Formats: sequence, C-alpha cells, structure tokens
Amino acid sequence: MSGDSLVAGSLVAADYVVFALMLVVSTAIGVYFAWTNRGQVNSRDFLTGGRRLTAFPVSISLTASFMSSIAVMSSPAEVYRYGAIYILFGLGIMLSTVVVSEVFLPVFYRLAITSTHEYLEMRFNRATRLLGTVIFIFQTVLYIGIVIYGPALAISQIADVNLWGGIITTGIVCTLYCTLGGLKAVVWTDVFQIGIMLSGYLAVIIKSVILQGGLFKVISDSQQGGRLNILDFDTNPLRRHTFWTMVFGATMGWIVLSGTNQSQVQRYVSCKSITHARIALYIYLFGMCTFLVSTMFAGMCLFSVYKNCDPWTAGQVSALDQLMPYLVMDILTDYPGLPGLFFAAVCSGSLSTVSTSINALATVTLEDLIKPYTNMSEKHLFWMSKGLTFFYGILCIGMAGLASAMGAMLQASVVVNGATGGPLLGVFTLGILCPFATSKGALSGLLVGLGASTCLSIGGLIYPPSPEMARPLPLSTDGCEFSSMNSSNWTSTALPTEPISITSLIQNSQMQSDTWQSPSYLYFGPIGTVTAVIVGLMVSMFTGGWRSRAESRLTLMKEDTTFYYIFMFFKDRVMRREGRSKVTESKQKRVGVKKPGLCSTEMDLLNKAP
Repeated sequence: MSGDSLVAGSLVAADYVVFALMLVVSTAIGVYFAWTNRGQVNSRDFLTGGRRLTAFPVSISLTASFMSSIAVMSSPAEVYRYGAIYILFGLGIMLSTVVVSEVFLPVFYRLAITSTHEYLEMRFNRATRLLGTVIFIFQTVLYIGIVIYGPALAISQIADVNLWGGIITTGIVCTLYCTLGGLKAVVWTDVFQIGIMLSGYLAVIIKSVILQGGLFKVISDSQQGGRLNILDFDTNPLRRHTFWTMVFGATMGWIVLSGTNQSQVQRYVSCKSITHARIALYIYLFGMCTFLVSTMFAGMCLFSVYKNCDPWTAGQVSALDQLMPYLVMDILTDYPGLPGLFFAAVCSGSLSTVSTSINALATVTLEDLIKPYTNMSEKHLFWMSKGLTFFYGILCIGMAGLASAMGAMLQASVVVNGATGGPLLGVFTLGILCPFATSKGALSGLLVGLGASTCLSIGGLIYPPSPEMARPLPLSTDGCEFSSMNSSNWTSTALPTEPISITSLIQNSQMQSDTWQSPSYLYFGPIGTVTAVIVGLMVSMFTGGWRSRAESRLTLMKEDTTFYYIFMFFKDRVMRREGRSKVTESKQKRVGVKKPGLCSTEMDLLNKAP
C-alpha cells in the first residue's frame, strides 16, 4: 500500500446507518427491560437481575466485557509488533477459569452477596471492605474514561468521525440503557454487541485473506516475518512475554478479573443456580479463546498486508492502535457499510465494557457506602440505584474529557490497574483458603501488597524494559513510495490494558537505568498477591490467628468443589465393586463351592498319584 498521505477515507451513508442501527438496538433493549420490569421496585433485582439469569446470556456478557474497544484496537497491533505469543494468554484464561469455578464461585454464590467487598466485611471487618471499595471505584472510574476516549481518538484520526460527537453519543446511549434496564439490559445488550464485534473482525480478516491470496499466504508471511513466535521458554522474569510469564502472570491476572472483580462476579452470581454459573464460566472460556484466535489472526493479516511498508514507521499513523482503523479505511472503503460495521464493533466494545463498569460502580456504591449507613426503604434504594447508574454514566463522559486533557492520567491508570488487582486477590485468597487469617492480617497484607505492587508499577513506567527484554519484531518500509516519511509524530493513544504502549509513550522522555530492570508487567499483580498473602499470614499468626477459625460458610469447603464429587463418584464405584466381590466370595463359602483354580490343582495331583 502506498500513497502521499494518511489513508483517511470518508465514511458514506451506509456506514452511518450501520453505526446508528447498533446504537438504536442497544437503546431499545434497555427500553424493553424497563417496560417489562416497570412494576419492579427492588434494588437488588435491578442490580443483579433477581438471580434468575441463565448460563448463555451471562457467559456472552462476560466475554463481551473483556472484548473492550481497547482489545479490539490494540490486540491485533500487539501481534503485529510482538508476534503471536500473545495467544498464550489463552493458557492463563483456561487455568484461571478452573480456579475461579472451584475456589471463588462456590463461596460467593453460597453467600448470595451483591458486592464482592461485602465478603471482606463478613470475613474480616468493615475497614477492609471500605478500602477494597474505594480502590475499586478509583480504578474503575479512571479506566472507563480511557475506554471511551482512547479508541474514539484513534478512529477520529483515521476516518472523518467527530471525536466528541462519538464520545458523547456513546456515553449517552450507554447511560440510557443501563439506567432504564439495569443488569438485564447490560447482559442482553452485550449478547447483541458481541455479534457486532465478531462481524466487524471477520469482515477485516476475510477481506485481508482475499487480498493477500489466501489463508496460507497470510500464515507464510507471518512465519517469514517471525510473527509465529509462540513457544519461548526463556525463564528470565525481565522478559516481557514468554511461556512462563503467560502461565503464571497471565493466570493470576485473569483470576483477579474473573474471580474478584465486581464487574464479573456480579454477573455470574446472578445466575439462577451454581450449575448455571459454572456453565457460564466455561462458555465464557470458549468465547475468550475464540476472541484470542480472532485477534491473533487479525494481527497476522495486518502484518501480511503491510510487511513491506509499515504505516507506523513511515509516519502514516501516529500510534500502533491506529493500525486497525487504517487497514479498514485502506481495504474496505469500496464496500459501503463494512467500515461502519467495524467502527460499530469498536463502539460496541466500549459500550459493553462501560455499561458493565457503570452497573458495578452503582452496585458497590449502594451496597458498601450507602446501605450500611442508612435506613432507606426498598423503594428509595431502587430509585437510588437508578440515580447512581445515571451519575456514573455522566461521570464516564467527564472522565473521557479529563483523559484528553491530562496525559498523565494514562500513566496513572496503568499504575492503578497494576497496583490494585493483585493485593485484593491476596486478601480474598486469605479469607477463602486460610481459616485462621485475621482482620489485622488481611488489612496489613492489603496495605503492604499495595505498596509493593505500586512501587513495581511506577518503576516499570520510569524505567521501561529495554528492547532486549521487550523484543519488538522488525518492521520494514522498503516497499513504501511515500513522498515524505515522518516517524517523529508518535503521540500514543495507547490504553491501560497495554502497559508496553504507555511505557513506549514515555520511553524517549524518561531516563534509562543500567542498575534497575523492571520485571514483566504480568508479574506486577502476582507479586502484590504473594506479598499480601505472606504478610497477612505472618501478622495473623502473631495476632492470635492460630487460636481462631472462621465460619465454615465463609471459607472453601471440600463439598464446594467439582473435584470432590468426581473423587467420591469413583470412590463409590470402587467400593461397590469390592463389595460385590466380597458378597460373591461369602456366598461361595456358604454353599461349599471351591474355586476353579483350586479344583484344577487337586485333579492334577490325583492324576499324578501312583
């Protein structure tokens, strides 16, 4: 692909129609649930769907919330720059799903909690609960602004889409259907939006494959370009992505997101039975693996198309996140409606993530900060939940504005995300798996873990990994025919779930150090988790934990796990078989029947006698 300027195409009427239809259908779903539940005045039903949801919509909603606009835009660029080792995130998702299903889900579902932080007060004390709530609100409010602003900025720089028009429209639609329909609207709009996201991805992939001459040509180009670097067993913890960082670091990260994050827990505990909740988790696992494969192949298509003329190095885009919109406007503008479908997919990613976050923020605010300190009627709590949903919807638009004005907020969001999830997982682990853990131990572990992971996150920003540790793959501009090439205009719109992009943003302005090397960003959370658990156990033992035991309903019991029932099933089969064998032997003795082997031996002896 070549030219004299940025491939900034124009969207046509069909593209806007596709985009508008997605917004209209999303709003209609919210209106539908508002109408069907118009007699409902229960805040818990509004925020949790009355715990009557089935596995399928919940699993699709869980998947959609992770297929955020950030992932839709940045994940293919990750494969384009660093290779297909990104697919090993699937291992982390598989292992974390098993852990969440067997360890965290049974406890949360049995307690029928609405807020995950409610568990922290039941198990420890109110101070631990409040600290967890404040951390979650701070982290999520920062994140939702980035989710809306970042992709909108990237798209507006490639296509003729008004930046603030897109941001405000997205925010209003999301706020509307969340406020009207509650969790049921969030879940069912996610089901609709994930179809839009996959369709947008497939449109780009199919056209790229046709353009390049077939599937095997794309794979061959990726192989020759070193992008199929999946198996890397280097044990160096400073390396950004290896098999081991994915297995350990990514697994812990996904446990944080799936097992203790309010946005996720709130949905699977809304299922009508724990069986439905477990099925939802495993369907979600399949959905996430499908998404990972799609993003990997989209990244391979990106490289195959631009292997001889990298738009980023050539200065045709100012950030790697713009590569997917650039490709769309480059190869799909001859097909009216398809560019609009892709941008609708990006917007759907924003809507699904932001709506989930808004619902979760309203829930924790009501359950953790309002209910314990007031004596409001159920009707007032119901309207309060709607008001909080509306408030956080408007706030997310405001946070997008702040994200545009304050570049440091992007860096702050990386620090917050890296610093908070791991220590919180450590505290939940203490509560569920360590019956002797005390409230003093939990609070101490949380604070020390936060300090450790925050220091690591800040260190990772100040001293980003060297090229030897990050190992970006080579890009070429040998086939470019641009009249002017400018690679100095890189002002990244990278998002917090892609820490390396943020560190690249400040790489030229921060001092490099030969004495400090940051470990892989995937280890920040696990280090916080391990620190919180170790400190929590030590403090608990010194504050009388060895003499106390938590209520059994607040900890994991052997009867909670699927493995226990599998073990008992096979044990029962073995015991029955042994029992039948003993009964048979007893009957034989009573009737005086000899064993065939013994009879044969006696006959042989008689025959041999003189």
